[in-house]
Amino acid sequence: MVREPRSDALLNTRAVDDLRFIRQTMERSAAFTAVPGWGMLAVGASAIPAAWLASHYAFNLRWIEIWICEAVLAVSLSIVAVQSKAVKRGLPWSSGPGRKVALSFLPPVATAALLTIPLLRANLGAVLPGMWMLLYGVGVISGGSFSVPAVPVMGVAFLATGATALFFPGLGNWAMVAGFGGLHILFGVWIARRYGG
Repeated sequence: MVREPRSDALLNTRAVDDLRFIRQTMERSAAFTAVPGWGMLAVGASAIPAAWLASHYAFNLRWIEIWICEAVLAVSLSIVAVQSKAVKRGLPWSSGPGRKVALSFLPPVATAALLTIPLLRANLGAVLPGMWMLLYGVGVISGGSFSVPAVPVMGVAFLATGATALFFPGLGNWAMVAGFGGLHILFGVWIARRYGG
C-alpha cells in the first residue's frame, strides 16, 4: 500500500509539533542549574572592600555611590559567572528556566533601585540597607524557585538580614557586609560544592 504524499506531510508536521511541545514542557519544568557558586563567592568577596570604604561615610551620597559601584561590579561578575557555567554545562543561559529566574528576580531589584531616590530625598538613607536586602531577598526567593534549592534559602537569609537592618539602622553598613558579602560567600561555597561550581 502506497501512502499519499499529503498524509506523509501531515504526519511530519504533527511529529514536529509534538517534539516542540515536549521540548517546551521540559524547559518549563527544568530547574536553572547554572547558578555559579564560585561566582557568588567572588560577588561576596567584592562586597567586603566596598563595606570598608562605605564605613567611612554615614549614609550620605558618597556611601550610596560606593554601594552602587559595588552593585554594578556584582552584577557584572554574576553575568560572567552564569555565562561561564552555562557554557561549561552546555546550557543556553537564556533558556526557559534562565529566563524565568531573570524575570522573577528583576522586578524586586528594580523596585529597590527606584525606591532609593525618594528615600534619599526624604533623608531616610539609614533605611536603605534594610530595604535593599529585603527586596533583593524577595528577588532571590522568586528567581530561586526555578533554581537549585539553596537559592531560595539564601533569599530567606537576606530577608532576615534586611529585617535586622531595618530594626537596627545603626548596623546598616555591617548588615550590608553580612548580607551582600557574607551570605554570598557562604551560599556560594555551598552551591559550588553541592551543585558543581
